[in-house]
Amino acid sequence: MGAADETRAGVSLTNLDQPLFDGAGATKRDLVDYLDAMCDRILPELRDRPLSVLRVRPGQEPFMQKNLPKYTPEWVRRTEVWAEASHRRISYALCDDRRTLLWFANQRAVEYHPTLGRAGQPEHPTHLVLDLDPPEGDSFPAAVRVALLVRQALADAGLVGAVKTSGAKGLHVIVPVDPATTAEEAAAATRALAVRTERLDPAAATTAFIVADRGGRVFVDSTRAYGATVVAAYSPRIRPGAPVSYPVGWTDLESASPADFTVRSVPALLGDRDPWAQALPAPQRLPADLVEQGRTIPVARVQAMHEGKRRAKARREAG
Repeated sequence: MGAADETRAGVSLTNLDQPLFDGAGATKRDLVDYLDAMCDRILPELRDRPLSVLRVRPGQEPFMQKNLPKYTPEWVRRTEVWAEASHRRISYALCDDRRTLLWFANQRAVEYHPTLGRAGQPEHPTHLVLDLDPPEGDSFPAAVRVALLVRQALADAGLVGAVKTSGAKGLHVIVPVDPATTAEEAAAATRALAVRTERLDPAAATTAFIVADRGGRVFVDSTRAYGATVVAAYSPRIRPGAPVSYPVGWTDLESASPADFTVRSVPALLGDRDPWAQALPAPQRLPADLVEQGRTIPVARVQAMHEGKRRAKARREAG
């Protein structure tokens, strides 16, 4: 073993002193140390969920890995999922323990994107996700404003959620739901909540899927449903400074700065606390009127596809 190699939990760790990625301000060792320190907090987010990871190799662009490579150790738990898009079965990892998490860290898996439902239960998501995507620039305060609108829309429906930074420029509002909730009900309720948020302040929030239609407003993305994934709380991101998707209390949102939460800073910030576990409300039953409203709202991505075709046709006819 070289000086930059060691073993933890039976996993051989290599090249630990290499830079993690351009602009990370962190090494591979920093990633391994971070995930090891955060193991007990991040594993509950990943356990029993088909996992996609975003890996970055030296000198290469980051890539999303869903299907486990052939060299994966046999002790890594896995689950097979039929992929409709590629018409094949994909073998996803189930990251259930420290050993598996360290193996992923050694593979330079920086980002961890679990599914909304557990293995074998894709039709029963455990939570809704409202993904708030602000426009380019220093727009985090705009995302905060819209997160507070989402909180109001939830309260108006008799629901509560928890909020975390995305680790990029936005925020995620997570709403745990009753285990009997179907994927169709969850998707409908998410659309309805997005529209209700937009109606609270149309100058700040939009459900427009087409970027050109957003007019500098925060996009309330309601499309995280069915087989979708969302980056886990405490997951690092491949962004300058190696930030982390970090739980923020509703009352602390306006003073939060996402750049403060990085692989190097978070373990010391937290000590032995787990604010995400504390912030998540108990699973809730979705109100019938919310689901019914959502069923009348077109799926944003499908609507945008049809609208794009309509505009292209109009341009051709005008030209």
